[in-house]
Amino acid sequence: MSDPAHEQRRQRLAGIAMMCGAVAFFAALDAIAKYLGRHMDPLQVTGMRFISGFVIAFVIFNPLTRPELLKTQRPGLQFVRGLFFVSTTIFNFLAFRHLQLDEALSIMFATPFLVAMAAGPVLGEWVGWRRWTAIAVGFLGVLVVIRPGVGGGMQWAALLSVAAAIFYAAYGIATRMVSRHDSSETTLFYGNLVGVAVMAPVLPFVWSTPSLLDLAMLVAVGALGSAGHYLLIAAHRRAPASVLSPFIYTQLIWASALGFLVFQDIPTQWTLIGGAIVVASGLYLIHRERKVTGRVVAPVEPG
Repeated sequence: MSDPAHEQRRQRLAGIAMMCGAVAFFAALDAIAKYLGRHMDPLQVTGMRFISGFVIAFVIFNPLTRPELLKTQRPGLQFVRGLFFVSTTIFNFLAFRHLQLDEALSIMFATPFLVAMAAGPVLGEWVGWRRWTAIAVGFLGVLVVIRPGVGGGMQWAALLSVAAAIFYAAYGIATRMVSRHDSSETTLFYGNLVGVAVMAPVLPFVWSTPSLLDLAMLVAVGALGSAGHYLLIAAHRRAPASVLSPFIYTQLIWASALGFLVFQDIPTQWTLIGGAIVVASGLYLIHRERKVTGRVVAPVEPG
């Protein structure tokens, strides 16, 4: 018989590997969305992200043979959560037109601080002064990246990433609320379903006929999103969130590497400094949540 401690360690390592794989998929998704957004309406990219993601999730989970997948105890909350998801995706893809991947992601990493701020009045999960200090330091890191008032004022595209972070924080809160009632698979399915319902009527007004390569990339955006979220679900089945959450920040490494390889973007010193402050503050916030409440305010998992 295998040693239980060894088996637990093996499961946690597998979960960490899956988490790193998930955020790598999300970084690749962002890189493709940025590439397509240079010559295609970001709304078209968003719509195809949800349509292809829905089709792939439908094939994988097959609600026809698993009707319980469609049963939700909170349909209204699932719909609102889906709207938040669509909104953050739109703002994120719009920001990619003007910001480097590492810049947009550094701003998006403000999400756990926003979640921590909202968790008190919404979920009754209040934070202490140490975590408020981490939140303040984290926002300072975001300001270092944005640098308002420097070089002619705040770059307006950074406001798109800020809006994406705000909607993603609302999405994170809604996800935590709905997770008390529905399975991860059901929530993933409804997230894509709402995305299709919202974006399908928009597509005819923004559609431009893509080349075969662009069409393959549009499908890949949905495939990468679905694969990433599937790995996230599998990772959390093998390891606790307190173990997995710090590895979400490896997405910044992937984003910087892809930004350099694909777009020849070199991270600025302000992005490196601000990103380091945001990540360090986020890691401390994770530590305090785990120590004080046994729960974790997870970092962003865009995709």
